[in-house]
Amino acid sequence: MPSPAMPRPRAPSQARLRVGFILARRFTLCAFANFVDVLRLAADEGDRSRPILCEWSILSDTMEPIASSCGVVVQPTARLGDPKSFDYIVVVGGLMQEIPNLAPATLAYLQRAAREHVPLAGVCTGAFILHRAGLMDGYRCCVSWFHHADFLEQFDGLRPVADQIFMVDRDRLTCSGGASSAHLAAWLVEKHVGIGPARKSLQIMIIDEALRGEKPQPATPIDVSSSDDAVRKAILHMRQNVETPLSVEELARRLGLSRRSLERHFEKAVGRSPSAYYVALRLDQADLLFRTSRQTVAAIAAATGFCDGSHLARAFRTNGRAMPQRPATSAPASMP
Repeated sequence: MPSPAMPRPRAPSQARLRVGFILARRFTLCAFANFVDVLRLAADEGDRSRPILCEWSILSDTMEPIASSCGVVVQPTARLGDPKSFDYIVVVGGLMQEIPNLAPATLAYLQRAAREHVPLAGVCTGAFILHRAGLMDGYRCCVSWFHHADFLEQFDGLRPVADQIFMVDRDRLTCSGGASSAHLAAWLVEKHVGIGPARKSLQIMIIDEALRGEKPQPATPIDVSSSDDAVRKAILHMRQNVETPLSVEELARRLGLSRRSLERHFEKAVGRSPSAYYVALRLDQADLLFRTSRQTVAAIAAATGFCDGSHLARAFRTNGRAMPQRPATSAPASMP
């Protein structure tokens, strides 16, 4: 009888960038999809999607399907193994309440990867997961403006960055999620594969250009149309510090500018000083609270950085605005 054919040895990998994904329960699908699609489009010629120049795996300790926050389920492709087989381990987070529920085996795997100096990336609330695993001490991290307050509440002593789309601090990479995941992935592709594949990926995804990490988050709730990065970042800091307003000097310091330089940026971009813009922003927030909450006037004043109700009323008058009126409510029913 003829001898059985020997299996062919597997060809050595040509991949220049190897990424392992850890998906948290109820992870954000768009953050994962944007990241992995940049890798997919950069990995091959055209859009044939062969994992040649880039390779990726979805890792799991159980191989059970993982549901995203929108309900779409993703099947893992590999068990947890040697983290050194990857150039990066990327943790994709999602809903805040699921952060404590990462499996102990997965946490141990991340800690092992850190000990073996494999760079770790936190996408969306993945930065929260990495910090909960004790892997962000001494590192700066980027979080979404939407989750900035949550991060401060959960992790005392840290000052997360929420005025840029991603951050690379040595062997920790973090990004705010959403479209910024594509930009972080493109940054990695450019570094390991080349600028051409990085640009090709973004263009196919109808993203005009690669953004550097220090660009302000495009999804921040800024109600001014301005291309001035300094103004956009300053407004984001204002929104994050409504209850305890920052001085203009402190705003300028955080942006690496002089007070006069920041004032020139604001005058040119929005036609008013940063201090005047800050007061208007806080009054807008107070107006919103009057219309949508049942807080007392004193509580609303405190929540928007004013000393008391009288101070808040004067600020409305000084800025030519009427003090908001509370919406009419029906009288409570009498007790039997």
